[in-house]
Amino acid sequence: MHHDELLLISHHLCPYVQRSLITLAEKNIAHQRRYVDLSNKPQWFLQLSPLGKVPVLQVDGKSTVFESAVICEFLDEVTPGSLHPSEPLGKARHRAWIEFGSQLLGDIARLYNAGTEATFNDGVEVIHGKLKRLEPEVQGPWFNGERFSLVDAAYGPIFRYFDTLDSYLPFNPFEGSPSVQAWRGELARRPSVQNAVADDYPIQLKDFLLRRASHLSTRIAGAEQVRAC
Repeated sequence: MHHDELLLISHHLCPYVQRSLITLAEKNIAHQRRYVDLSNKPQWFLQLSPLGKVPVLQVDGKSTVFESAVICEFLDEVTPGSLHPSEPLGKARHRAWIEFGSQLLGDIARLYNAGTEATFNDGVEVIHGKLKRLEPEVQGPWFNGERFSLVDAAYGPIFRYFDTLDSYLPFNPFEGSPSVQAWRGELARRPSVQNAVADDYPIQLKDFLLRRASHLSTRIAGAEQVRAC
């Protein structure tokens, strides 16, 4: 596809945008990007995005596709080769585990918005349980073995959160899930995953988390104070 046919409306921190960018990179699809401030959504964006969310993919300057899972499948289908299993059951299973990943992103959001230590610790326990549930599904080095798939594109941005969160958690939620830990490491080294965010992503994410006025914000601020001493 020609580069001026595809425009991805993006936000610097959005994990769902990262999914789309990883897919674009893996399929070697040229595209343009436009970033939007989600705290002050412009009118042109609200007209393009039925849910008021990113990513939105504009095709040929007129048609728009929204929802990251749909965008990723569209990008996969319009280019040679596939990042999905070919048989219906395998494909359905992959789609289901991508949805599981979306639920995990919801758990992460609840974690960084938790107002008390108790709800924060409960949130870590919930994520720990989800990762253990994921553990027997991971074949390695990628989710489904030797071939990188759309499931991998979905989990790269999920695990990236923990590069920042790890040092503020009461225990390691990856404990007891060695296959998931190994998969996280492989994804962190994948160029498409690395390049789905800007170099200053960790700083931007930490600033975003500090502004939540949550229990995690307090933990990060406390750690920053200790470092400054």
